[in-house]
Amino acid sequence: MVAAKRLESPVTRIPSLHHVMIAIPQHGEALARDFYIGTLSLEEIQKPPALAERGGLWVSTGAIDVHLGIDPNFVPALKAHIALVVDDLDTFRARLIAGQFIPGPIEFELPGFRRCYVDDPFGNRIELMQAR
Repeated sequence: MVAAKRLESPVTRIPSLHHVMIAIPQHGEALARDFYIGTLSLEEIQKPPALAERGGLWVSTGAIDVHLGIDPNFVPALKAHIALVVDDLDTFRARLIAGQFIPGPIEFELPGFRRCYVDDPFGNRIELMQAR
């Protein structure tokens, strides 16, 4: 592994992650609400008025915000993904199936977690993780 080169000037630390952005296609807000709010139970948060005119929507886990932004040249994220920690993976899998979203098999390769992947309505990969 090659060591990263650090800049010589002083750098302040990065104390936290504010949000993650997931691209969705134009006019995808209704499907995004059905999946992220209806199926995954995230909470919608209001976008600032200056940003609301761009379309898309913002949702939150309570700990981190997820911005679902319109991309006119949308291509789904097939490998890059967010990982959401859930308290009951089996219940979330059942909710996904009831909503006609088919999760992949439960995996155990990551020590301390049961996890699976599912695609959002646009083909973006989402990981669901439950601590063991």
